[in-house]
Order: sequence, then C-alpha cells, then structure tokens
Amino acid sequence: MPLSKDMAHLTPREIVAELDRFVIGQAKAKRAVAIALRNRWRRQQVPAELREEIAPKNIIMIGPTGVGKTEIARRLAKLAQSPFLKVEASKFTEVGYVGRDVESMIRDLTELAVNMVKGEERDKVTAKAEEIAEERLLDILLPRRGGPGAAEQPTGDGSLEIVRPGHDAADSQHNATREKLRRLFREGKLNERFVDIEVSDQSRPTLEVFSNMGMEEMDLNLKDMFGNLFPKKTKRRKVKVKEALDILIQEESQRLIDMDQVVSIALERVEQSGIIFLDEIDKIAGRDHSQGPDVSREGVQRDLLPLVEGSTVTTKYGMVKTDHILFIASGAFHMSKPSDLVPELQGRFPIRVELDSLGREEFVRILTEPENALTTQYMELLATEQVEIVFDESSIAEIAEIACLVNDKMENIGARRLHTIMERLLEEISFEAPDIAPARINVTAEYVREKMSDVARDVDLSRYIL
Repeated sequence: MPLSKDMAHLTPREIVAELDRFVIGQAKAKRAVAIALRNRWRRQQVPAELREEIAPKNIIMIGPTGVGKTEIARRLAKLAQSPFLKVEASKFTEVGYVGRDVESMIRDLTELAVNMVKGEERDKVTAKAEEIAEERLLDILLPRRGGPGAAEQPTGDGSLEIVRPGHDAADSQHNATREKLRRLFREGKLNERFVDIEVSDQSRPTLEVFSNMGMEEMDLNLKDMFGNLFPKKTKRRKVKVKEALDILIQEESQRLIDMDQVVSIALERVEQSGIIFLDEIDKIAGRDHSQGPDVSREGVQRDLLPLVEGSTVTTKYGMVKTDHILFIASGAFHMSKPSDLVPELQGRFPIRVELDSLGREEFVRILTEPENALTTQYMELLATEQVEIVFDESSIAEIAEIACLVNDKMENIGARRLHTIMERLLEEISFEAPDIAPARINVTAEYVREKMSDVARDVDLSRYIL
C-alpha cells in the first residue's frame, strides 16, 4: 500500500496548500517535495514493467538552521501516511569502525513501519477485542464454585454473595447472575473492585552485540527460536477491574492481529513509500583530504551510496530493497557545498533547493498564521490555569523585531529564536499563573520591551540567555 487513498486525490498544488498550514514561506522547497510525492502516485499508475525502472528523485535542501527543512519533510510524511525517519548523517561511521553503520537507518525505518501497521490493525480489531476481554473478565468475576450449581449473586451495591440454587436451575441461575454482573460492570459499579488476572509475560532478553556493523541491539525471543521447547510464561497480577479490562483488551488485540500480514504490509510500505530525512549532510562533505582513513566523512558517503542507489538490507523482519525509498537530505553548507560530496552521491540527489533565511515579516507570520502557531500554544497552555493571555499586533511585531535583532547580532538560528524569546517573555506569567488565576493579561509592545529590552541590547547577556 504505497500511498493512502486520500493522497491519490491530492495534486501538487493541494500538497503545497496543506504544507502552508504549518510551514511559512519556502515555496520552492514545498514545490519540490510536492512533485516528489505526486510522482510516487504517478509511478503506481504506469505499466508494471516500467514501474520498477522509475527511481525517486532525491532532494537536497540547502539553508540555515531554523528555516523549516525538517518540518517540511516531517509534515510531508504525515500527509502521505508514510514511514518516516529523521537521522543525522554525523552519527554514522564507516563500516569496520565503532559506531552505527548507515544500514541501521533502514532497520529503524522498518521497525517504525511495523509499529505503524500494527497500530492500524489494532484499531480494526479493537471492538472484537473489547468483546472478548469483557467475557474473560466476567469469567474471572463469576467463577463456578461453592458446590453444585453455586454462583455469585450481585447485590445492589456491587458486592457479591454466594447463592446455591437447585441442581436443575444451576445453569439458568448462573447465566442470569452473569447478565446482572455484566450490567453492573458496564455501569461502572465494579470499577474499584480488585481481581487477580493471568497475563502473558512479554519481557524478552535484550543483548548488545558487537560486530563489524558497530554496536547494535538484538532482541532475542526464545519462544520463537526454540518453538515449544519452553512453556508459555505467565504472571499473576492483582489490579482493579477497569485496569484489568485495559490489560485484557491489549492482550486480545495482540492475539487477533495477524503479524505475518502486518510484516508483509510494513515491508511493502517501507520499500514503496518510505522517507528518510538525512540531516546535517554537509557535516560529512569532505572539505579537505588529509592523510589516512576518513571514517566520518567520505567513508560514510561511500557507505551511504549503495542505499541511495538501491540495495537490499537485512532486517529482523526480512529483506528490504531501498530502490524506491525517498531520501531528503539537508544541510546549512556554511563551510562546504554540495559539490564537495563524492560525485556518485551528488548524482543521486538531482534536485537542489535553497531555502530562504527568515526575516521580520516571516516571524510575524510564524507567530500568527500556522495552526500550531507559537502564540496559540502558549494561550492554550495558560488557559488550563484559567489565565487568558492576549497578544495584540504591536506585541507580535515587537517580538519579531527582537528575534531579527538577536539573530543579526549573534548566530542566525532562524525561527528557533522565537522559542527562546517567548519562553523568556512569558516566564513570570507561567510561574505565577496558578496564584493569579482567573486572570486576563494583555501582552502589548510596551510589555515586550520592558521584559526584553535589556537582554536584547546587551550582546554579552543575550549570548547566554537568548
């Protein structure tokens, strides 16, 4: 299942419009990823013999930190409901040296896809699992005991008492009592009662193994390795009825899910619609050629090359082909340039997009326009304390002005500067909120200047605080 059904109807223009809801500006980058995503759907429509020949057009985003590179890729993956993994290129080393090898990103992406599909399948079987779990819980609450035909009779307050009807009436009495108990359970009158339940022990030993691929974690499921050699392990827990129901639902859901089908769907989804966001790729671009092996730059590039070109990686769920995984790389490229990458790798990233630095106007829009705007987040957070906070236009403009000023004086970290400024600006209100509630606070330009002017003007002070 390469793309969700909804994605089949999204044109590049509509994809850009969806991204505009969360990311301000960067029209060129949005157009590039929208075309790449649409091409995936187009590829599924061409004849099968040609489909395998069409490779994804990988993208390099070039721009300073905090301008939206990661957010564009993350929102794109969420929009496409694709397995998405963000990794830093600088964390890998060449195979044969201590550290993670590049193939581990494919294994991580596969694990994410399996969990994603498992969650979707769990949603499908939730209703059936709840039904089975309820029956199991009633069996625990109403066991047959106390002699022939004995059963527990619920009283009006939710407690139980033993009754002994005649032998012929035992089954009917038990069923009637069970239905009364079911009604009390659904009304929540048994929620605080404790029950003993048997649950399967899901703990598995985890070993760290050292190999030529570095330190990797390997889960060992002994029951799978040795079949029925080991008996199924369970443990007894004493919990409240409400918690017991949740545990039983989770256990029954796991039994109802066909893991073979989950793995099959997940592997196809990784191969056909997986997205890997390779951040800080400029850190592995060779700026100089010193003597000796270069395990963290050119060596990593050469290990990365087969994955981008298309190869087969072994995972614990099976073999994964990387031919059609979309790689989106990004970097600031302050000290290097894309042409410093090895030529073969350059050729596998044919699309280069330069992202614009953010200025005062973009900061104003970032603070107000997106659905997850920073001002909206703070307003909702403080509303939980019954403190209503209102930002007027002048205060937004002043915050944007200060962010630009500090970015110009020091390192330009883009929109991330807004986070530090907003946190500093609202620190006192956030601390005092429980004591002053209910309250309404208007944040004006004067208030912003009062709280931020000294820090913004003093370069030495702002260097540490902002």
